[in-house]
Amino acid sequence: MNKKILFFILVVVTLFVVGCSEVVEDVEVTEDLSEDLSEDLTEDLSDSDINEEVYVEVPVEEVSGDDEEKIMVTASGVKYLVNPNKILSGGPPMDGIPSLDNPKYVSLEEADEWIEDNELVLAIIHKGIKRVYPLQILVWHEIVNDHIAGDPLLITYCPLCGSGIAFEGMIDINGERKEVEFGTSGKLYNSNLVMYDRETQSYWTQIDGKAIVGELTGQELVEVSIDTVVWRDWKKVHPDSEVLSQKTGHLRPYGKDPYGSYYENSNLFFPVENEDSTIHPKTIIFGIEVNGVYKAYREDDLIAVGEIEDVVNGVNVKVERDEAGIVKITDVDSGDEIIKERDMWFAWYAFHPETGLYEK
Repeated sequence: MNKKILFFILVVVTLFVVGCSEVVEDVEVTEDLSEDLSEDLTEDLSDSDINEEVYVEVPVEEVSGDDEEKIMVTASGVKYLVNPNKILSGGPPMDGIPSLDNPKYVSLEEADEWIEDNELVLAIIHKGIKRVYPLQILVWHEIVNDHIAGDPLLITYCPLCGSGIAFEGMIDINGERKEVEFGTSGKLYNSNLVMYDRETQSYWTQIDGKAIVGELTGQELVEVSIDTVVWRDWKKVHPDSEVLSQKTGHLRPYGKDPYGSYYENSNLFFPVENEDSTIHPKTIIFGIEVNGVYKAYREDDLIAVGEIEDVVNGVNVKVERDEAGIVKITDVDSGDEIIKERDMWFAWYAFHPETGLYEK
């Protein structure tokens, strides 16, 4: 059997079984994770917040092939921006990869006992509060519905795209700004996590945070600055951080990554609408949008020089990285921060084929 297909099957089976079965024993995940997962792994999907009254699986035979930049409507009245034929099952069902809805935190000193120095973590500073979300936990949950300084925040991570993105946990419903939890839909679009809100069950992409199927189609979440950093760098500069606890209420082999060597090789498990071979597809970039124009900056270039000055759509832009790994992109003239997304190149390009790529 083709190694790419075999590897994909193993990953999907692992996530599906860990998410949905009563007991899982001796699961072989990938060649990189050949150690068995002998612990019993249980899941309580009885707590799923799926609202059957409003949840709709869009019948694929009803959709139109018209311009997908326009909001379309199926014969049964379901709105969509992306043709549902292109929204694929990732393996686990809705909420099969459980979001963390009541996250708990430990001190940096306690977390340092189980986070390796070279591990990647998501880190955010919001109204003076510093929080860290280890990827060893997020790879198994993908979404954290959190509150920081009283503000609802949606912390998200898509392992297939290497994208850690945060949003305000608020959406507009019937003209009212409302706090809403999000969960994993079990679907993918352009190999990217498709989320759903637990109020209307509309589908949302993680990259760009846009509603693509359902009542709220066309609405966009408000992005919040968050960074993917190396633990050793972050902990030296921000020792007063709170760290997401491994005590999540779910049994998972935290510290073991089911995706193995996926992050380094060029293989994609799912089709994407737009591809570009200018650079390796898994190259990490920081993508921004300036008044409708998109630009990407390689992480390696920024690490090498520390600061990049550029002009995007007539706007003077400065890209900086500090000693903790925080990347800040600023409109030099106004002083305003331009929120960036840290993605793999293939994922950013799939959504933004018109993007520019910064060249030194």
